[in-house]
Amino acid sequence: MALSIGRNVKSLFRFIPRNNYHSVLYKAQKSIGTTSSHEERVFSGIQPTGVPHLGNYLGALESWVALQGKYSSVMYSIVDLHSITQPQDPQLLRENILDMVASLLACGIDPTRSILFQQSQVSEHAELSWILGCLTSMPRLTHLPQWKMKSKQKNEGSVGLYTYPVLQAADILLYKSTHVPVGEDQIQHLELAQDLARIFNNQYGEFFPEPRALLSSTQKVKSLRDPSSKMSKSDPQRLATVFLTDTPDDIVLKLRRAVTDFNSKVTYEPESRPGVSNLVAVHAAVSGQTVEEVVRSADGLDTGQYKNVVAEAVVQKLKPIQQEIQRLRADRGHLESLLTEGAEKARCLAAPVMMEVRKRVGFC
Repeated sequence: MALSIGRNVKSLFRFIPRNNYHSVLYKAQKSIGTTSSHEERVFSGIQPTGVPHLGNYLGALESWVALQGKYSSVMYSIVDLHSITQPQDPQLLRENILDMVASLLACGIDPTRSILFQQSQVSEHAELSWILGCLTSMPRLTHLPQWKMKSKQKNEGSVGLYTYPVLQAADILLYKSTHVPVGEDQIQHLELAQDLARIFNNQYGEFFPEPRALLSSTQKVKSLRDPSSKMSKSDPQRLATVFLTDTPDDIVLKLRRAVTDFNSKVTYEPESRPGVSNLVAVHAAVSGQTVEEVVRSADGLDTGQYKNVVAEAVVQKLKPIQQEIQRLRADRGHLESLLTEGAEKARCLAAPVMMEVRKRVGFC
């Protein structure tokens, strides 16, 4: 429904003066029929940090692809505003945005079944973030994990980093999203979005739905060098992380060097044997088998032999994705046009929401 509204509304704007754009858009969408407050909508975002790693793919992107078939309205944003809470090289950021678009498409995100767009191209995100920030207390933000973790790492933190969760809430509420796929480490940030929806509704009248979490059933992929930590792009150990564009030789090397323990038997015991259990979880996820099936199939193999089996399964899983990323990267213009189209669709949904927010707050 959202996509058809976007296309229908777009044709109305050819001769509309720029300063009347938002008011006409609001009226147009009301006449066509906007998304009701009860219609289910999924929203999630990912930072443009270049090509995703195996943990991103198995822990989030596979479920993103599946959600396109389960919900009628799905939105995925490349959240570049969030990325500049840390210093960024402008040219590298531009490249990383396009690399992320190519990666998402290669993994199965389909712009005909979801809206894929760049956050900074929809200015309403920043506007709603300011309004929600004025409803948020400083102690509430201080206790959130993002600020605690990142400010300790840098011994200081920017205002942008401090208010990062408010922008996350704005991202979600701007589209009146009802469901948000998140990891367990992001639950507290989603709770802030729920709180801000309630605060806004209590102060200005019922308007925003309270978004619910969609938790992934996939176990979080751990670092290959430190299975007590999750796999991360920022890990200083090169062998700790498998990227979607790693060569087969690199994948084999990283998995052969994966930390396990002195017991050579293949078992799944996450608490007592996190290293080998991480390999079992990865093998199960890339092969489509259960953990129990994977462990049975590894009977008689020692962990050294089993690492080769896991490496081959990962190589085969990533091969078509790598080929598609390579193909998409070669057509920069296509990727940019997809972002432009996605931003237009997103603005068609964001503009009427912000018009109503402005009215309720008293700006117009």
